[in-house]
Amino acid sequence: MGAMSTAPHTTVARVVAASFVGTAIEWYDFFLYGTAAALVFNRLFFPTADPVVGTMAAFGTYAVGFVARPVGGVLFGHYGDRHGRKSALVATLVLVGLSTFAIGLLPTYDAAGVLAPVLLVALRFVQGLGVGGEWAGAVLMVAERGDPRWRGFSASWVQAGAPVGLLLATGAFGLASLLPEADFLSWGWRVPFLLGVVLTGVGLFLRLKVLESPLFEKAEKPAGLPLVEVLRRHPRNVVLAMGARVAENGYYYFFTVFVLSYGTLQLEMPRELLLNGVMVAAVAHLVATPLFGALSDRVGRRPVYLGGAVFLAAFAFPFFRMVGTRDPDWVYLAMTVGMVGHAAMYGPQAAFLSELFGTRVRYTGASLGYQLAAPLSGGLAPLVATALLEWSEGDPWPVGVYLVLMALVTVVAVTQAAETRRRDLGDNP
Repeated sequence: MGAMSTAPHTTVARVVAASFVGTAIEWYDFFLYGTAAALVFNRLFFPTADPVVGTMAAFGTYAVGFVARPVGGVLFGHYGDRHGRKSALVATLVLVGLSTFAIGLLPTYDAAGVLAPVLLVALRFVQGLGVGGEWAGAVLMVAERGDPRWRGFSASWVQAGAPVGLLLATGAFGLASLLPEADFLSWGWRVPFLLGVVLTGVGLFLRLKVLESPLFEKAEKPAGLPLVEVLRRHPRNVVLAMGARVAENGYYYFFTVFVLSYGTLQLEMPRELLLNGVMVAAVAHLVATPLFGALSDRVGRRPVYLGGAVFLAAFAFPFFRMVGTRDPDWVYLAMTVGMVGHAAMYGPQAAFLSELFGTRVRYTGASLGYQLAAPLSGGLAPLVATALLEWSEGDPWPVGVYLVLMALVTVVAVTQAAETRRRDLGDNP
């Protein structure tokens, strides 16, 4: 027993670090696009439209990445369940890194006409494929090893890679936006995208040094298509996982992407103030996510997750009141409180969704449930919210109703799901 107790902790620490860093880099790449869509892509790639229509067009191309995510989840889920989690993760990191770098090299509408937004959409789709296959693999590399009593806490560190990616992306854009406006629009916006290739190299170095998941190596591999087996054996859990994601995913992109365009276009607040607010909120999110993951190990996944959904439903309208003051302190507080509420869902989510599926199809099942919700909630949230604001002539009440409805969907789904905290991942539920 003595020899057994040291190695797993060392291995788990290394795997958590590799998954955390790799996930942070992939989300850096993905979030860069969201920030650029809110702040500059409407002018660079859709300049013939008025500001609101241009922003909606930019958010439309932003949503393409979310449409691609379920496709990536199925493709890499299939590969990960048949051939291994590690090799699938290496492929997703390369795919996202190279497509992000290529976005930084794109000609704008003034230089290439309609070809520019077409290429932008194509690269965004490739980005989405990679991110779609990333999440489940990174989570399973952690969840399928180590002490099951701390699975929620250890797997939540993979989730914590997202606020780090957001922090890096927002910080990079914040620094670039300090340039004179003409320089920022001509070349400054490209720098954060081009830097992504350096971070991709760091992530690859770490991921290549990690061993394959021991549960995967021992498990019987699916004879047919993992997707078919998931839909035949776990259809209810796929639907419940999607429902659990609706509020979590929708609120996240509301707090980090939509608020940038809302603040600049509707409230006429400085871009730098809003970017700083996102960064402050991302730090709070980074701290809160593992704490809620650990709490779910003590009291269960469902109570923590439900608490986050109910809190955000109650906070939807106060959020607009706080941001509407245009006071930096209230704006920062609103964004921070929102992201801490989100962390109550995000922290336990990695373990929760992993525990809904058996080992032989866990990559595909977790990916499918996680990513199918992405285009319906996170991908559409900024676009729907912008359209609702335009319809209400700037009054945010319809957006508040939309947010409450998303939270209610999640409350129903999590209430119907089984408590999975003590589930043995070696079993086939």
